[in-house]
Amino acid sequence: MSTHVLPTFDEVTSRYEPVIGLETHVELGTQTKMFCGCPTVFGGDPNTQVCPVCLGLPGSLPVANRAAIEATIRIGLALNCTIATWCRFARKNYFYPDMPKNFQISQYDEPLCADGYLDVEVDGELVRIGIERVHLEEDTGKTLHVGGATGRIHGATESLVDYNRAGIPLVEIVTKPVPGIGARAPEVAKAYVAELRDVIRTLGVSDVRMEQGSMRCDVNTSLNRPGEEWGTRTETKNVNSLRSVERAVRSEMLRQAAVLDAGGTITQETRHFHEDTGDTTSGRSKETATDYRYFPEPDLVPLAPEPAWVEQLKAALPELPRVHRQRLKAEWGLSDLDMQSILNAGAVELIERTVAAGASPEAARKWWLGELSRKANADGVELESIGATPAQVAQLQSLVESGRLTDKLARQVLEGVLAGEGDPAAIMAARGLEVVSDTGALTAAIDEAIAANPAVADKIRAGNHAAAGVLIGAVMKTTKGQADAKTVRELVLARLS
Repeated sequence: MSTHVLPTFDEVTSRYEPVIGLETHVELGTQTKMFCGCPTVFGGDPNTQVCPVCLGLPGSLPVANRAAIEATIRIGLALNCTIATWCRFARKNYFYPDMPKNFQISQYDEPLCADGYLDVEVDGELVRIGIERVHLEEDTGKTLHVGGATGRIHGATESLVDYNRAGIPLVEIVTKPVPGIGARAPEVAKAYVAELRDVIRTLGVSDVRMEQGSMRCDVNTSLNRPGEEWGTRTETKNVNSLRSVERAVRSEMLRQAAVLDAGGTITQETRHFHEDTGDTTSGRSKETATDYRYFPEPDLVPLAPEPAWVEQLKAALPELPRVHRQRLKAEWGLSDLDMQSILNAGAVELIERTVAAGASPEAARKWWLGELSRKANADGVELESIGATPAQVAQLQSLVESGRLTDKLARQVLEGVLAGEGDPAAIMAARGLEVVSDTGALTAAIDEAIAANPAVADKIRAGNHAAAGVLIGAVMKTTKGQADAKTVRELVLARLS
């Protein structure tokens, strides 16, 4: 661990200019692997979804997956890229145990898609992120290190490899360097990955579940003094949540500034991000293209997408997220600030699905940007992983609107939803939280409150209706908060009129 004293973030951005770049890997949701017919179902028993091709056994020959090529072209088109009329696969040579062939079939100097961009919104301003390339390759297997305290190889007693993931179609989306964003660098990185995830999800080519590894991000960060050349970059590998992307950029900016302030130099290397501390630690020195010894893959013919086919794919693209959000903003009657708040919380799709399940836009916003966002922030998780579904939130709101729950009781029911106790209606019944609507029971409680507070009752009879709050509070205490305060007030005033 570094012994350098970390500066504050404001101190870093006052002395240095950050440059970021992001390399995002997306597993495509094809039924079979990139170069063979093995299934791609997540969670299968280890090494049950393999064959001679994806294991790289002698004599086996790969065949490219057309569905994966089509999905990659659609991603490229959605990112405003130029689609190659001719390109080819290459062998990327390096040995790790999770690479059964000792090389990876990828693309090198001739990617399928290149030179695009994606606009993202940060604090109400558009930031254009240039896309260097979108290329297609195969994923590696998964290594499990056993016996250590950290799950990493250091300190482990043995390592196991599951090759089920080896050979799954993997799209790598590489941005151009993004300078000139200053203190917003962490937020821009997070916003870019969030927008990219929304684009890919909209295209329906991947479930982009970062927690399962179907979308992973490598975060490149460097610092330089104003007016000087860009600094040496580091690459923080396999960051697997939006929150962690932001934290990884911020952490590296702080660490690199401390090294530079102390007169040190930054080493070009890969680094690991630690979710528990928010820090990065050194991984390995970064290879260059020369180290990988790329050469054209001899067992695969070049790709030459027909221009007419590409145009058909372009014409069939769905409404993309930024356009979709503008339409929702108009339909829901939101201001730019309202929509930005929803976007910042990562709640656009959640609110939309809640509205589709029957809630009003206003009610859906209230729950997702209120109680649920506070809980997600407190737990340090993404909002979509909080444990409540849009259908459950819509049902909760329906119970409130029907008068069966007050807002206070609804929050207690929501606690049960987040604890995994079931749907709101079932939790309400099991916990006995439904609003007391029995007029007889309420009248008895009101009479008891009047008898206990005769002076207050006399004030109400004399026309001081504000004094009714004392009796309402007493009734709410008797009913354990399960009476509707508005109904109680009406009954109190009717009783004493």
